[in-house]
Amino acid sequence: MSLNGFWKSALGAAALAMACGAQAAPKGIAVTVEPEKHALGQDEDAVVRVTLTNTSDQPQYVLKWRTPFEGVDAPLFEVSRDGERVPYTGPLAKRGAPKQSDYFLLKPGASHTVKVELSALYDMSVTGDYQISYKTQSPDLFWNASTPEAREMRSEPATLWVDGRLPRGATPPTLDLEAMKRGTDPAPSAGGLSFARCTTSQQSTIVQAMQAGLNMASDSDAYMSKPSLGARYTKWFGAADSGRAAKVKANFAAIKDAFANKPVTVDCGCKKTYYAYVYPTQPYTIYVCKAFWSAPLTGTDSKGGTLLHEMSHFNVVAGTDDYAYGQSAAANLAITDPAKAVDNADSHEYFGENTPALQ
Repeated sequence: MSLNGFWKSALGAAALAMACGAQAAPKGIAVTVEPEKHALGQDEDAVVRVTLTNTSDQPQYVLKWRTPFEGVDAPLFEVSRDGERVPYTGPLAKRGAPKQSDYFLLKPGASHTVKVELSALYDMSVTGDYQISYKTQSPDLFWNASTPEAREMRSEPATLWVDGRLPRGATPPTLDLEAMKRGTDPAPSAGGLSFARCTTSQQSTIVQAMQAGLNMASDSDAYMSKPSLGARYTKWFGAADSGRAAKVKANFAAIKDAFANKPVTVDCGCKKTYYAYVYPTQPYTIYVCKAFWSAPLTGTDSKGGTLLHEMSHFNVVAGTDDYAYGQSAAANLAITDPAKAVDNADSHEYFGENTPALQ
């Protein structure tokens, strides 16, 4: 490590001592994030210990997929380097609306700790001072939560120094969208669609689902070109603010273009119980999972809608997140937080599927 890096690591360790305390969520869950090491070389992984503690005198039920307890397939952390956002490079999964069995029980006073390899989920290839906070939010974060405040968990930031592969101030490839488009497109096959680990029958189903997704995206793009927006828009995206509407219009234009013109690969090897997932920095590969195969071709939570949902996640397309799953939560998000609704993948899917049909 360079002398500069040594001093930076020392400062980072000092900052950590002051800054990695817990911050309690409104429901009584305190979260801490602590790096295993406070200074890393370029060949070392950034590993943190995440602890959730129930500080209340009541049992708390936390949505499992908003914790790292069963792996990470959502951007559960806020990571920055020298004040600049660090992109999430892990998977984003489409799930159904949560059930009670999807919640993790923390008894009063209980804690649960897991280790997370952050450098496998966030681009930490550039040298610099990193700040890491646990920050996740969802209207379904706690079981039967009734207050808007009970939708977020966050920790105080932890700090570490990384002596990365790239020099300080460099632009990582995951932030260069044009380079990403050029460098990660798979070789196109006939019609722009290729398959991995799919049977002949599965390939036939995917061809139909891709056409259904394209039809939904094309219909959504046409709707967003209308001079006025009606109930279909407000149902899923909230009040028709001009800036937000322009973003949704651009999103569907990009989703339609991706279906029609980009070399998409669908991988059928996933054995997870949810619908599908993608890596947002790796266009245009979509991994379809168990729930995909039992979904209808069109309609609510359909095969075509699932592909539209996943296509919207790619950073080079619409860069959506998963703030809310299921029609009820997505419709509520449009009312309570339309700025997040226009960045929510299920909101785009339900707008595209349009069931029941709205004008």
